[in-house]
Amino acid sequence: MSIPYWRLSGFYFFYFAAVGGFLPYWSLYLKASGFNPVEIGELTALLAATKVISPNLWGWIADHTGKNLGIIRIASFFTVLLFAGFLLVHGYFWFASITIVFSFFWNASLPQFEAITLLHLKNETHRYSQIRLWGSIGFMIAVIGIGWLLDSWPITVLPIVISVLFTLIWCMSLVIPEAPPRKLELSAPVGMMQLIKQPHIIAFFTVCILLQMAHAPYYVFYSIYLKQHHYSATLTGSFWALGILAEIVLFMCMSRLLKRFSLRAILLSSIALAIVRWLIIARCADYPALLVVAQLLHAATFGGAHVAAIHLVHLYFGRQHQGKGQALYGSLSFGLGAMLGSLYSGYYWDLMEPEFTYSSAAIVCGIAFIIAYCWVGRENTQNQATPN
Repeated sequence: MSIPYWRLSGFYFFYFAAVGGFLPYWSLYLKASGFNPVEIGELTALLAATKVISPNLWGWIADHTGKNLGIIRIASFFTVLLFAGFLLVHGYFWFASITIVFSFFWNASLPQFEAITLLHLKNETHRYSQIRLWGSIGFMIAVIGIGWLLDSWPITVLPIVISVLFTLIWCMSLVIPEAPPRKLELSAPVGMMQLIKQPHIIAFFTVCILLQMAHAPYYVFYSIYLKQHHYSATLTGSFWALGILAEIVLFMCMSRLLKRFSLRAILLSSIALAIVRWLIIARCADYPALLVVAQLLHAATFGGAHVAAIHLVHLYFGRQHQGKGQALYGSLSFGLGAMLGSLYSGYYWDLMEPEFTYSSAAIVCGIAFIIAYCWVGRENTQNQATPN
């Protein structure tokens, strides 16, 4: 069975195009809707909080039923339906309620799609980045296009644009083929709890949580931060797009990098560069050239770290627990980590100034580097993305 490259890539394209409409601009929409920084942080934290529960619940169902694709289709449909509620309601209570219910379904899709993609790739998992890069392309096109749109149209158009993108995600889910059936494990199965109690896996997930905590002030407040420094919406979108362009270039090279470097080396390098990135953003917001450097580092701080993490989860959890493993990675990093980061950045944004928030992100990455250096990927069997 051949790999359905374009259909898998198309789903990533529209999924991350929706993320590209959401992450850079949703905080601006919330601010325009009358919410203060604490409320913006709390609403973003609610979005992340559902990732702690939703992917694990859907992952458990997927691994017990083998219906990963069915879950993606159902979740994508209800995402469209529920997100449309933002077009009808106003006020903190209603925004919080819709955020919880729509994101419960939205957060179900991606971990199961990651598992489906890896199952389609079989023994060619090093090609994952060649498919995933289309998600980055979708993100980049969305942030540039929507940034340009918002310079000419009111911010109230944003929920309509995102609703259209969510509809396209659901349409793509309908044309994705089923993944090849999982092969039976010949060895005695290892329980999920036995896996996650292992010290190197605990350390790995702790690092993932800390990295997303550090990224949260960027995702929630970076556009507001740039606006405070008098950058236009178009230029703000261009900064976001530049980071994604750098990520795309990395994804194009990643299959070669995975053959040359260990997952441990890629992960540690990515964390070290994240420290540099957050310090630049904290101290150099008035210097566009340095912000360009910071955005180019997104290739490592997100792209490199994410690809290393996806491959480590694939190695750690095997076929038997792949859906649950990818869900656990998503829920702890993009769920718990993002929730904690959104809360602390929201509470301290006005209280301690933005520079303090981004400097704190650098410190968090420093802690993650120490943990990863001491415990993650030290054994060769934990370290290879592709067979030798």
